[in-house]
Amino acid sequence: MTASHSVEIRNLSKRFGEIAAVDSVTLDIRKGEFFSLLGPSGCGKTTLLRMIGGFELPSAGSIRIDGQDMTRTPPYLRPVNMVFQHYALFPHLTVEENVSFGLRYRKLDRAAQARRVGETLGLVQLSGFEKRKPHELSGGQRQRIALARALALEPEVLLLDEPLGALDQKLRKEVQVQLKHLQRDLGITFIFVTHDQEEALTMSDRIAVMNRGRVEQADDAATVFERPATEFVANFMGASNFFAARVREAGEGVLVLDLAGGGEARIPANGTRYRPSDEVRFVVRPEKLDLRPRDLSRHGVPSVAVTVEERVYQGISTVWIVRDKADERFVVYEQNEKPFEVSSRFAVGSRLYVCWNPKHAVMIRKEEGAL
Repeated sequence: MTASHSVEIRNLSKRFGEIAAVDSVTLDIRKGEFFSLLGPSGCGKTTLLRMIGGFELPSAGSIRIDGQDMTRTPPYLRPVNMVFQHYALFPHLTVEENVSFGLRYRKLDRAAQARRVGETLGLVQLSGFEKRKPHELSGGQRQRIALARALALEPEVLLLDEPLGALDQKLRKEVQVQLKHLQRDLGITFIFVTHDQEEALTMSDRIAVMNRGRVEQADDAATVFERPATEFVANFMGASNFFAARVREAGEGVLVLDLAGGGEARIPANGTRYRPSDEVRFVVRPEKLDLRPRDLSRHGVPSVAVTVEERVYQGISTVWIVRDKADERFVVYEQNEKPFEVSSRFAVGSRLYVCWNPKHAVMIRKEEGAL
């Protein structure tokens, strides 16, 4: 294991009877990065996190933390700590006593414990709250106390299991920014579990998108969003516009496609080999599509004839639902930068063309699977 990795996971699996909660996952998590495990409920992300922490033993595979094999090591001997969704604070203890709870087992004298508690509460901006009880704190403050308790033990890796799930939306966004700034300042590796795409994009250096116990894609946040590797990732990240086509020509790095909805498109092959007559699918994000009253294909702009089915005004943007002659449904996001009368120019039933820049089209792998 290289010095650049905090956690190395190899072919890790966890089975509960016939169910594979985690199925042969391999990941490298770098030192000092904010790494998120993202996916829907039941995809295996929390089980994977608990195995890293030692709270679940794997059925197969290995885990190395900071260069040491920790596959069968109990939680209290691992250089990690965990922050749970519901904080697990002791209601009868003060803030100071909650934060210092784990330090009692580190053989630190009282002065050293008090110093560590003071430093950690300062990090989470809660100095002066030492004597309060959890019920006297807001949800955001309780979340930061749970974080302080974990940080006081100075772990190599901090595991966070949806710790913002109990917060309201406004407070959640505030704590997201605070948490990311704190992680950057401390340089500790954070492994964060969430089912919220926006939360993962806001906070993460890299994201692993999980589905049915496997990792579908592990990449930096922008790549996962802009260039999804599989149809599942594309759908989960909100890129719901899938175009069916047949390959007419497969040149060097460029495909010429006959679109199922009519017309043609030249798009990047993205390093994947295709042959003429192959049936393929590609995705274009809703905000990358544009509605035009005329066909722009003669100017090299892919254009598909569509009919407007619905218009949804959302204040800062308008959502258009359109359908092509192959009965494929597409969603177009339009930023409301123009005067209201201009942004409302298309009526339901209008016959238009949906267009896009070829570089915004992303080919989807034929077979989904773990990386």
